[in-house]
Amino acid sequence: MSDSKKNQLQKTLGFSFNIAVLIGGTIGVGILRTPGEIAAMLDSYWLIIASWLFGGLFVLIGANSYAELATMLPKAGGSYNYIKKAFGNYAGFLSGWYDYITNAIPPAFYCIVISEYIIILFPSLKNYSTEMAISLLIAFVFLHLSGVKNGSTIQQITSLLKVICFFALVVACFMYSGVKLEPIPKNDTAVQIGLIFGFFKSLQLIIGTYNGWNAVCFFAEENDDPGKNIPKSLFSGVLLVIAIYVLINVAFFCILPVENVAKSNLAAADVANIIFGKNGAIIVTVISIFSLISILNAFMMIPPRILYGLSRDGFFIKKGTTVNKGGTPIVALLISSLFSLFLICIGSFKILFSFAAFTSIIVWGLAYCSLLKLRVSEPDLPRPYRSFWYPWTTILAIIVSLALLIGFIFSDPQNFMIIIGITAISYPLFLVLKKRK
Repeated sequence: MSDSKKNQLQKTLGFSFNIAVLIGGTIGVGILRTPGEIAAMLDSYWLIIASWLFGGLFVLIGANSYAELATMLPKAGGSYNYIKKAFGNYAGFLSGWYDYITNAIPPAFYCIVISEYIIILFPSLKNYSTEMAISLLIAFVFLHLSGVKNGSTIQQITSLLKVICFFALVVACFMYSGVKLEPIPKNDTAVQIGLIFGFFKSLQLIIGTYNGWNAVCFFAEENDDPGKNIPKSLFSGVLLVIAIYVLINVAFFCILPVENVAKSNLAAADVANIIFGKNGAIIVTVISIFSLISILNAFMMIPPRILYGLSRDGFFIKKGTTVNKGGTPIVALLISSLFSLFLICIGSFKILFSFAAFTSIIVWGLAYCSLLKLRVSEPDLPRPYRSFWYPWTTILAIIVSLALLIGFIFSDPQNFMIIIGITAISYPLFLVLKKRK
């Protein structure tokens, strides 16, 4: 009894942390980079803005379903708990490990990218990129070993700074918007991408930029009032992210015509150079570093919670449930950090991001399906929040998830075959773990 109490997560997190981890886990450098790629495919101001709103609406509908699931089953690990409850242990095992891989890849990537941005500010450090990335990872490991409260405080500070930086950039764009640039002439001889295909590919990029919106659910077990805080933070956090994304796009188009944005690899830097002159690139680099530190902190906290939940259910080593005095799942954190260290050293983790896009859509879709199933199979479960316009909003979320998955299969069949292979291997492994348990 004392051992189980010792290894319980502490209820020390509240509404402000939820908002911070949602913003911190969602808004990264993607919003600074993707406008150019999307403008190249859609070439229409209103269609681009509509795409960002459409992606935001999909996430908002998803948040509606997740709010019910996370308050009904407020357990560490998020999605896999709902899928396991609805469809059994094997579905939980498979989705849990897919979700873990999806969320365990980003820390390595963000450590490397932060070190690259630091080199832009301090070129003399260009030969120490890997060493800086490893040092950054170790620093965040020590931060989170010291306890959940310290990680929560850093999350709230960095997320607030991130929002201030983005809104400052938006205000600067609107203040400068009186100056109009001549659009870059189009090359009419180039084969234009099909509008429907372009819209779909743009939506994939946009969904990727919104990824992280359900970060709140991984910490449900540590929330001091999940029934009240989770729905409030999911809706207010997602609406704030949508507002920031749409405002940034509108602000960029106040400075640059769509044709010019379409030719830009980093639209934010081009916009900043026009507004702030030669210091523009430095300002965007600083904003990027704040964004990345915030998102790195969030993703240092998420994978250990999934691993903790998997360990508690017998899907990983028993030691994975060990929690230190500060409330950190210490073994799960160290294992996840070793995985990040391995990816930093081999440097091939970028290839895994397309795989992560597949797995996130699969996990989200299964979570939405689990809501339908649990309404029928578990009608008496406590539901502090009930999904509005049920079942139509949940069914719509499932349909859009399925459409995105089909799009991924056609655009990236190689990773789809890897997923089929992993799924085939997973069942015998599950049987071995079940027998050992």
